[in-house]
Amino acid sequence: MASPWSTVEHPDASGPGVIDLDAATFLLQWAVGGLFFMWLTGRRREVGIGYGWTIRITFGLMAVGGVVVGLLFDPVPVRDASALAVVVATVVAMVVSVLRRRAGVAGQRGVEERRTARVAAMTGIDRDRVDYDDAVPEFPPWLDLVAPVVGLIGLVAGGMAAGDPALLAVARTLVGSLFLGAVTSAMLLGHWYLVQPGLARGPLLELVAWTGLVWPFELLVLLWPTGMLSVLDGSIPDGYNGLLGWFWVACTVSTLVLVIATRAALRERQYSAVMAATGLLYLAILTAFGMDLVARAALA
Repeated sequence: MASPWSTVEHPDASGPGVIDLDAATFLLQWAVGGLFFMWLTGRRREVGIGYGWTIRITFGLMAVGGVVVGLLFDPVPVRDASALAVVVATVVAMVVSVLRRRAGVAGQRGVEERRTARVAAMTGIDRDRVDYDDAVPEFPPWLDLVAPVVGLIGLVAGGMAAGDPALLAVARTLVGSLFLGAVTSAMLLGHWYLVQPGLARGPLLELVAWTGLVWPFELLVLLWPTGMLSVLDGSIPDGYNGLLGWFWVACTVSTLVLVIATRAALRERQYSAVMAATGLLYLAILTAFGMDLVARAALA
């Protein structure tokens, strides 16, 4: 069977080979990106501990899917071993987080204590306090970095397995991991504000900024020959009389517009602005996947 990233001749193209996307590599790519941005958010010690549980379960299951699909359909030993290591590292972090849940999160505890004291001073009424255990050590954020670090090895292996042009394959894999991980994590964090409404907007603004920062690099690696310029000029027929190529252009432009709109929404002071931003991020996920996967489909 073909390698996860294989250099193949497009059936209607006379130019150089193009890169095909394998599901196992894609699942690992998405999982690693999401887990990396979970660490980025978690290191701030502001978001509640349950958010980490949600993200680990979501992207951990994606990594499991990558292992299963890779072993059943297109095994690449280094990539599959790396994906398995991602699963193990995610499970270990999850177990430690559950065992230390009584410690809470430092930033969240500080906010709750200040607000409780403020309400008591203003009204004379003590709010119900969340009982934390100071004897329990807090979850170490660095533990969440282990999974994306070991997953990085698998992503490089997935790209290198393609051979020539291996550099292009690796670049698309790594940049795509950051791009999809950032936009997905931002949307999931936006929903978390329903659970933790007092959370400051800093963590969400950071993820939105990362999505915008990675966007031009995602565009660059997809234009890198053999890339989407070959689809747009007709050198590589997309099978839809050029429609697929222009759909990709629409997704690419729309993703950037939605990121800018999300950032603008978060400038508003009302709490509803966070929910509006989350809705925009829903749309951004659709267009971001169109930007990434439509290009892979057209070039495969």
